[in-house]
Amino acid sequence: MKKILVVGANGQLGNCIRKIAPDFELDYEFTFTDSQTLDITNADQVNSFFSENKPDFCINASAYTAVDLAEKEEEKAFAVNAEGVAHLAQACVDFKTTLIHVSTDYVFDGETNLCYSEDDFTSPIGVYGESKLKGEELALEINPNTIILRTSWLYSEFNKNFVKTMLNLFSQKDELGIVGDQFGQPTNANDLAEAIMSIIEAQQKTFGVFHFSNYPETTWFEFAEKIAEFSKSKIKLNQLTTEQYPTPAKRPKRSTMCLDKIEEIYKIEPKHWENSLEECVSILAQ
Repeated sequence: MKKILVVGANGQLGNCIRKIAPDFELDYEFTFTDSQTLDITNADQVNSFFSENKPDFCINASAYTAVDLAEKEEEKAFAVNAEGVAHLAQACVDFKTTLIHVSTDYVFDGETNLCYSEDDFTSPIGVYGESKLKGEELALEINPNTIILRTSWLYSEFNKNFVKTMLNLFSQKDELGIVGDQFGQPTNANDLAEAIMSIIEAQQKTFGVFHFSNYPETTWFEFAEKIAEFSKSKIKLNQLTTEQYPTPAKRPKRSTMCLDKIEEIYKIEPKHWENSLEECVSILAQ
């Protein structure tokens, strides 16, 4: 039986993998860790954990994701998103483990009207994106048997995210302003969890960088409109510009990613974001 280590098990993606793990337990043994049980910023602890458990696959779902706070906590962001990834990558080399590392669309600057392919030039515009890009680079440099999955605008029924924040605000306010000039792809973390398991189950492994999200692109405003529609909220939503809603960290204007590569190589067909969102809102309404 193959062993799967899920690092960052208390995050959105970790919880979504935990949810579907029983469907795969005939073939895989899962181990779930959080920062308390495995501190990836501690190289000795990572090495010791791998030595004891010898996983066949390591899914790195852990990350420092506080985009705005990262501008003040650069050292902390790089410790988790770069140095921690390097420690996992080295352990994966030492113990012949396949690393599946989750990254972000924020490695791009967003200054394009086209979708980004995996080979396009990366140029992050904030500390969070810089730290995630460094993690990608270190992972591939240390361990060629790494699969990097860049995803975007992640949400689920778990933890804090845009969908849950909107639903909470809808219940408290009559009117809300949402940015309407930033484009991206909302992604249900449950879909990402299923994509990762499809990759693990694939007979042939192709390593390197892949993009995975739901499709097509939309804006935060249109995303919020659909959340309101599916939750039957009567809130009035007003469209704002980025300039009208300043944040400590700059966001990419259009970080839309091309999804052809993962579909072609791993036969994974991304879902329409509206369908996945409706499922999530339905779960949250129960």
